Amino acid sequence: MLKLFSWRPAIHPSPSLFTHLPAISRFLSHSPPSAATALEEIHDPPFSLKRAETPQNRTTIKSSKKKDKKPKVNVNSNSVEKPPELPFDFMYSYSEISPGVEPIGFREPPKFSPFGPGRLDRNWTGTTAPATVKPDLEKLAEDRRKVIGDPIPDEEVAELVEKYRHSNCSRQINLGRGGVTHNTLEDIHSHWKRAEAVRIKCLGVPTLDMDNICFHLEDKTGGKIIYRHLNILLLYRGRNYDLRKRPRIPLMLWKPHAPIYPKLVKNVADGLTFEETKEKRNRGLNSPPIMKLTRNGVYVNVVEKVRTAFETDDVVRLDCTHVGSSDCKKIGVKLRDLVPCVPILFKDEQIILWKGKKDGE
Repeated sequence: MLKLFSWRPAIHPSPSLFTHLPAISRFLSHSPPSAATALEEIHDPPFSLKRAETPQNRTTIKSSKKKDKKPKVNVNSNSVEKPPELPFDFMYSYSEISPGVEPIGFREPPKFSPFGPGRLDRNWTGTTAPATVKPDLEKLAEDRRKVIGDPIPDEEVAELVEKYRHSNCSRQINLGRGGVTHNTLEDIHSHWKRAEAVRIKCLGVPTLDMDNICFHLEDKTGGKIIYRHLNILLLYRGRNYDLRKRPRIPLMLWKPHAPIYPKLVKNVADGLTFEETKEKRNRGLNSPPIMKLTRNGVYVNVVEKVRTAFETDDVVRLDCTHVGSSDCKKIGVKLRDLVPCVPILFKDEQIILWKGKKDGE
C-alpha cells in the first residue's frame, strides 16, 4: 500500500518553523500580499501626484494665500462709515396697512417681534416698530436728491425702459396681496447691486391704488419711478447710488398675524333705516354685476368703473367669485376710501356698494 503512494513526499517539520513562532503569530491577522497585489500596488499611482516644489511654485502659492486673506477692518475706528438707519416705522406692509386705524385686538401676543429676539433695537407694538429718533425731513430730502443726481435725459430713460420693461427681465420683483412689504425693500437693494433699475410687477388688491404703491416705493427706497404702465413699474436707483452707503434693513423672519380691526359692514348703514338698508342689499344682489374680478388680477380700472356706475345707479355689485373672502374685504376697504362709497354687504364673494348720501340730501 505504501508503494502505491510512493510519489507523495514525506513531510518533515522544518527546524526554522519553531524558531520563527513569534513572527508567525504577529502576521496571523495580516496575511502577506500576493505577488499580483504587490505588482498592482507598485504600478497604482496615488490619488493626487505630489507637485514638485520649485522656487516659482512656492512664490505663487504664497501670493495666492495672501490674496485670499481679507484685510482686517477696525470696527471701532472713526474712518469706517456705518450704513444709515431707516427713518420710518417698521411694519409688515406699508401700502396695505393704514396707520390711522387702530386695532381692537391681537391674534398673537404683541411681545413677540417678527424680527426675532435681540435683532432689533426697537419695540414691537403688535403692528409696527416705531423709529427711536425723529427724522430730519429736510436733510433726508437733500440726501435723496444727491443720490438721484442730475435729471435723466429722455434717451437714457428710453434705453433703461427698453432694457428692463420686458417680461423676460431677470431683475423683476412681484408684488402680491401684501403690497410693498418690509422685506421687499431688501429685495430691491439686492437687485440694485448689479442693475440700475428693477422691474416691479404688481398683482391683486394693491393694484387698486397704484399711486399709493409708487409713493411708498420712492419714499422707502429713495429711488425714482421712471416708467409706469398699468401694473408694471421701473424703479431707478439713481446716478450716485453707493452700495456701501445703502441703509441697513433687518429682515422679518415670519409674517405677523393680522390684528382684529373694527367691523367693516354695519347692520344698519349710516344715514339709512333698517328697512332701507335691507332693500338696497336685496336690490344689489339681484342686479347684474358691473364687472367680474379674478384672483390676483389687475384691478387698475375698477375704481373708475365703479364711479361711472354710480352715475346711473346708487347700488352696484362686484362679482368676486374665486377671489377669496379676505381679499373681498380688502377690496371693499380700498373702494370705500378711493371712490368713495359705503360697503353694505359681503356675501358669497359678492360685494354690494352703496353710493352714500351727499351733503344736503
